Amino acid sequence: MDKIKYGGPLRSYLRWPIILSPLLVAMNLHIYTINVKIGALMTGYVLVYIIIALLLYFYKKKAIIGNIVQYSMRFNHTVGRLAKELNLPIAITDWTGACLWCNSQFTKNFCTAETKRKFTITSVIEYLTADAFPKTTKENAEIHFNSAGKYYKAVIQKVNIAEYGPEDAEKAETPELGDYFYVFYIHDETEIVHFIKENNEQRLDVGLLYIDNYDESLEPVDEVRRALLSALIDRKINKYMLQIDAITKKLEKDKYIFLFKHKYLSELRNNKFSLLDDIRNVNVGEDVNITISMGIGTQADTYIKRHEYSRSAIDLALARGGDQVVIKTKDNLLYYGGKSIQQEKNTRVKARVKAHALRESIEAAGQIIIMGHRLPDVDAIGGAIGIYRIAATLGKNTHIVVNKVTSSLKPILTMLEEHETDADDLFIDGETARSLMTPSTLLIIVDVNHPSYTDEPSLVELASSLVVLDHHRQSGESFQNPTLSYVEPSASSSCEMVAEILQYVGEEIKLKPYEADALYSGVMIDTNNFMNNPGVRTFEAIAFLRRSGADITRVRKMFRTDLTEYRVKAEAIQNTEIFMEHYAIALCNANDCESPTIVGARIANELLDLEGIKASFVLTEYEGKIYISARSIDELNVQVTMEKLGGGGHITSAGAQLENCSLYEGGDIIRKTLKKMKEEGEL
Repeated sequence: MDKIKYGGPLRSYLRWPIILSPLLVAMNLHIYTINVKIGALMTGYVLVYIIIALLLYFYKKKAIIGNIVQYSMRFNHTVGRLAKELNLPIAITDWTGACLWCNSQFTKNFCTAETKRKFTITSVIEYLTADAFPKTTKENAEIHFNSAGKYYKAVIQKVNIAEYGPEDAEKAETPELGDYFYVFYIHDETEIVHFIKENNEQRLDVGLLYIDNYDESLEPVDEVRRALLSALIDRKINKYMLQIDAITKKLEKDKYIFLFKHKYLSELRNNKFSLLDDIRNVNVGEDVNITISMGIGTQADTYIKRHEYSRSAIDLALARGGDQVVIKTKDNLLYYGGKSIQQEKNTRVKARVKAHALRESIEAAGQIIIMGHRLPDVDAIGGAIGIYRIAATLGKNTHIVVNKVTSSLKPILTMLEEHETDADDLFIDGETARSLMTPSTLLIIVDVNHPSYTDEPSLVELASSLVVLDHHRQSGESFQNPTLSYVEPSASSSCEMVAEILQYVGEEIKLKPYEADALYSGVMIDTNNFMNNPGVRTFEAIAFLRRSGADITRVRKMFRTDLTEYRVKAEAIQNTEIFMEHYAIALCNANDCESPTIVGARIANELLDLEGIKASFVLTEYEGKIYISARSIDELNVQVTMEKLGGGGHITSAGAQLENCSLYEGGDIIRKTLKKMKEEGEL
């Protein structure tokens, strides 16, 4: 007890009686000057006071300190008992994570009968690893985890063991190994998480539902049956929406809006939006199917924003060919469906409107630059030549961007050089095009709707006016605010679309025979000699090109295969692997060919002629990348398959590019993708 040190208020409290003694002595002396007898009497009292003060200080000090120590021990015991019984799990570990102490609530929540007496915090809560511990004493770490169906938040505090004075403050911030311990406070967040989840599930998502081909499908049906079919479609849609407690409103004969709780969205995704199949199975007539598209907006802060998301989603679904669902969030796009080939629309109203809009854009521009995709093919160049004819007739200075001339383009370029006097000035590279760009330049994109896939992506950023013409189905990436966008997935090729535009853009626009050959070639190549996705309008476009002077014999001679390419194709076909009985995968070593990607596309087309093949995938290595050419007839949407690999295209013709892998690794990626699609019911 003698060695116990004390200070602060306690020490002052014990010394105050002695400190006041000089004041009493001074008072006593002053009284002597007034009255000696009274001063002598007071001296006796002062002496008694001083004696009592000294006795209290020297003899009662130990008793007082002893009582204080006993109180402290009882207080500490009470605090320890309360901490032990506190309804908040608490644990203390050393620097290695070994538990030094834990309260009853921690033991009850996280320890079992098998838990050893000396355990580590990680052994009972796997999420609390050493990496999660705070590095300094100034900040705490927070870890959220779940265990046994409950959600917790662990607050971890780093505490120094030794007591440091002010002079050791710097050392206290960086203690030596073993000079500190960790305190873990575990908060139960189950109720909070439940309310957050419930609040999120109660949010309303906005959806738009459009019938893709209402007029085209019901037009040939008699009026009585048409009314019955319309009522049947309404009933199927309303019944489906009732299952998710949705509010549905019919806006037009073929357009609906619906609102539903966010919690039902996962159910819709799990059943792959079965309404698509239900509507497609409605018996309208022979070779006629009704399809629908849905756009859903979710995860936005306001209902107006979600409605905007749903409009963007439905526009994207229709641009991709319909018969699918697109879910748009703030940062992501999800696609479902898209299994059927889009039915071709017989009306040409859209083509006529777009032709007039294109003419107005060209007339308002100072000069025209036309560009296709990277490594442009015959369809891209053929479409560009058709647009060039329109611009040249309207008196506009026009250039076509071609960064690299492949062997497939040489016949067309040679033909143009023979007939066009200014052919050298017509085709320019990307660098030259950048130097020519001015605020009055109109950039026209043909045969591609991905900005990053264009032959010179930097031109897109420089262009103040932009026109997009393409027949591929739209994916997430698109051009921002184009002056004119004409994306028609039902068209067989860009050349078909340009051929239709040429018929409406103006009577003074006349194709020359060699230009008609170029457009004819693009249609022929993209349809694989009119076997892939040709429609009524395809042959009407061909009829127009034939009337304009296209010659089949000249076109056939231009695209004959040389012997080297023929041998490469034969070797790739010979080594083709038939995967999962219906999918042909070929690795093509076309390094000796001038246009390896074109060779791969031709091989993919030929593999479809094999019995039982639903889709073909040909991988070709070119310039350090693996190019995949995917083709199908009607049983697999290869665009969906290629989108999973970062590519895209058309429902029967698509492609993708893989980086940092070999041909064999690319083949494994295709196999894994097809397996996953089969497991998820997409095949």
